[in-house]
This record gives sequence, structure tokens and C-alpha cells, in this order.
Amino acid sequence: MRIRATVAAVSGALALSALAVPAAQADGSAPSYRAEVAKVLQAHGKTAFTGNAPADLDVSFSNFKIASAIVVGTTNRVSTTVTYTMTHGADIDINSDDFDNGPIIYKGSIGAPDNVLGGDLPATCTATSATTASCKGLIDIDPADELINADAGAWSGGALAVTYSNDDSTVQGGLATTKLQRYARLTVNASPEPVKKGKTITVTGLLSRANWDTGKYAGYTVQPVGLQFRKKSVSTYTSTLKTVKSDSKGNLKTTTTATADGYFRYNFAGTSTTPAVKATGDYVDVQ
Repeated sequence: MRIRATVAAVSGALALSALAVPAAQADGSAPSYRAEVAKVLQAHGKTAFTGNAPADLDVSFSNFKIASAIVVGTTNRVSTTVTYTMTHGADIDINSDDFDNGPIIYKGSIGAPDNVLGGDLPATCTATSATTASCKGLIDIDPADELINADAGAWSGGALAVTYSNDDSTVQGGLATTKLQRYARLTVNASPEPVKKGKTITVTGLLSRANWDTGKYAGYTVQPVGLQFRKKSVSTYTSTLKTVKSDSKGNLKTTTTATADGYFRYNFAGTSTTPAVKATGDYVDVQ
């Protein structure tokens, strides 16, 4: 679920858009968690993320745990689990149909986030005392509708709670950090096959990654990639023969000398916006 936020010069509030409401709930026959989340963030505006505004609800969050990185391609929806502790006033019934809470992640400044992602459904919570609960929720991400390339990189975690009947709510940020990364692909082809010992082997490949702006994969340019080799008789790649930089289209090309039967692969260490990836090894028969 996305809540794309742009800085608006209107009372310091967030201009929210592109948060879909299921058709079955569009007539107001039942409360929509997603719609309520959008309303909460819009109502709280900039102050909700500063931590300075008093909460309408006596609810706070801690022990927020999320994956250190979330890798997203171009088409498949990705969901990542978040767990946290919710502390609440004794007068709040966490099992009421009128009350919901859930995790969010946001990109950029906590005072003016560029984008906010949350779950399609609220979190599920189990009471651990009269005023605390252990909660688990999802961050649901649809790259086709919710991400642009500028969203890759560092994000922060937060959570919110709401009562539907009176629109009371609380939003808390700064609970954790994570990264959104653009899924990467890496290929390799070593030739000729077979080859005589001592002759030259040419190793080509392509390093590409998800382009969230176009919904396609594109070359990841000017990136260092290691060429590795393992002999046929061993199971691990024990050495990096050389480092090659991808060209302006993400292509890789280098040469090496044939010494023994074995597998060549390219190995990319990753960046803050793109995860590490290893190509499947290509076997060369040396005669």
C-alpha cells in the first residue's frame, strides 16, 4: 500500500494521493483500513512525524523489527513482515472492530516524507498484559504503482493506530531503519567452449536491475564486478581473477587465460540501492 507524499505549502500538511479504496468499501458500508491510514496521515500532517504533536490515542510502539533490506523487482508484489510491541491505555480495547493499528515505512525526512508504504490490512496483535500487546503486520509493495527509482535507498520504520468511530489516532516514526533495493540480475558467458590450455577465454555478461520508472530491467552502468573461477573438482569459488566495470549499458567483457576445466562467474557486491548478485557459473572444458 502506498501513500505518495509530496510537500505541500498548505498548513504544512502532506498532500496524499494514489491510495486506492476497495470497491466494496467505497460506499462507506464498512471502514477501510487503507483509507483511514491516508486520512490519519493527512490529518496529522507534518507534525505527526516530528514526534512533537500530542497523540489523540494513548498508544505507543517499540521493539520494531523489520528486514534490513527489502528487494523489489518490476512486477511482483512484495510483502515483508514487521513485528513490534504496542503499549496502550487500559481503556483501549485492542480487539474491538473500532480499533486498528499497523506498521509503515517512509522515505526521506521524518518531517516531510517523500513516500509512505504500509499494509493492505491492519496488524494482528496478541495481548501480553492489560496494556501491552505483541503485534505482527505486513508492508505490502506493488512496484508498478508504488515505486519510482528515486525511492531506492534508506527508509525508516513507524507505526500508527486509529479508532474509526471518532477518528482518534496516533502516528510514531523513527522506530527502525531499512532499505528498499532494486532487484538485480547478472549473466555470464565464457567462450570458446571447448578451448585449448593456454589460449584466451573471453567472458561476457550483463548486470541489470529493476527500473521502477519504466517497469523494465535496464543495465546498471559503471559498476565494479568481480570475475571468479572455480575448478571442476571443487565446489567453491576461491579466487577473484580480476575486477571489471560495466559499460554504459551494463555490459561486461574481459579476457583470461585457460588453465583448467572449471566454471566462470561474475560476482556483484551490491550497493545501497541494489542488492548483491552472483551469476550462475558457466563451464569451460579446457583441453
